[in-house]
Amino acid sequence: MSTRPARASEGNDVVVVGGGVIGLGIAWRASQAGLGVTVVDDAPGRGASWAAAGMLAPVTEVHYGEQPLLDLNLSAAARWPAFAAELEERTSRSVGYRRCGTLTVARDADDHAALDDLFNFQRGLGLKVERLRGRECRQLEPGLAPSIRGGFLAPGDHQVDNRAAVAALLIACDRAGVHRLPSRAAKVRIEGDRATGVVLQGGQSLQAGTVVLAAGCWSGSLAGLPPGLMPPVRPVKGQLLHLRGPGDSPLCRRNVRGLGVYVVPRGDGRVVVGATVEEHGFDVTVTAGGVHDLLRAAVELLPEVTELELTETVAGLRPGSPDNAPMIGPSGLDGLVIASGHYRNGILLVPVTADAIAGLLAGGTIPEALLPFSPRRFHQPEGRPPAAEVRPPGPGVRPAPPPVAQVAEGRPPAAEVAPAPPPASSARSGPTAPTSPGRRPGDRGSP
Repeated sequence: MSTRPARASEGNDVVVVGGGVIGLGIAWRASQAGLGVTVVDDAPGRGASWAAAGMLAPVTEVHYGEQPLLDLNLSAAARWPAFAAELEERTSRSVGYRRCGTLTVARDADDHAALDDLFNFQRGLGLKVERLRGRECRQLEPGLAPSIRGGFLAPGDHQVDNRAAVAALLIACDRAGVHRLPSRAAKVRIEGDRATGVVLQGGQSLQAGTVVLAAGCWSGSLAGLPPGLMPPVRPVKGQLLHLRGPGDSPLCRRNVRGLGVYVVPRGDGRVVVGATVEEHGFDVTVTAGGVHDLLRAAVELLPEVTELELTETVAGLRPGSPDNAPMIGPSGLDGLVIASGHYRNGILLVPVTADAIAGLLAGGTIPEALLPFSPRRFHQPEGRPPAAEVRPPGPGVRPAPPPVAQVAEGRPPAAEVAPAPPPASSARSGPTAPTSPGRRPGDRGSP
């Protein structure tokens, strides 16, 4: 397949469909590589990227049967310090990157047994985790409930303020010369055996050398693609809560996880609590039951949650794939590249996805470490529908949304993912494989 964009007569080397963190990251890196880029999205950064919690937690996010994804997540985590620093330098805005670690705790004997299993699994993968007794957990986080039986610390996990990162990426794209088009893509234009652009909802045709489909859970609903090439992406709903307390007396200093909830402190008194995992199609309703369950689970870990102000409730749609792993790379159609299906690791995988796709667009190849995540692994024979085709209500790609360092204290990735070319100026559905022997942290969901 030819992946280097043919320069379009209208000046678009690349059209990126989707303005979440994945699409914006790709657009920024591709523009730095000297390509003419247009991002099509009527509300950039307001989908799953806005509703996430921002945990960068490859160690505590590792799930049974998803070991191949671990190496990619670790590589992405290693990129985040430099990625955040560059983004802040280019935009003069903080993205809230913090190396805080994650403390996973057990409320009772059943939780304790499940954490034992998970701890042994993580240690068997060579990950750095430290088993702690209940007293040791409370020494690290005094706000934990007295009933906490024990836990383990993953010091290499970290976090970013996802909303601040979205805002910074929008500025970075603007300053790099990316054109942002506030519209929706209705279909992919195909001429012969090649994608040549997109048709917008209003009927306008936008020509491009290469189309990058990065529309999250709506990636599987873009018209114009042959059925066998439609990426099998489904929406997985997640409800989250935003709380606020005093900045000088934080609820906790680390990410705190239980077997049914996570609590992410921003460091300035803001706290994010998440998240449900619901297979309810494209519904983004925040429910009383979801809010109740999240608050109850959070209070069981950190009782002072009851004293915080509830400032916002939000629901987002994670883009899930049949194997819960992303689809990154060329499709089976010349001129069409896919970057979708990142599920609960969308924020984490921004640097590695953006670098890989930008390098591909600039004439390179997909790094070896990303080959297991090729979109082609789901291709269907002609005439046979894809495994998980879903369509949202209404026209367009989606309905209007609601109001290079080492892995820190983890293990190095098995295969390094090549960075993007230099700028032109310088030349929680669960796993589909083996399941956990007990409940696992984040079964309620992750960002």
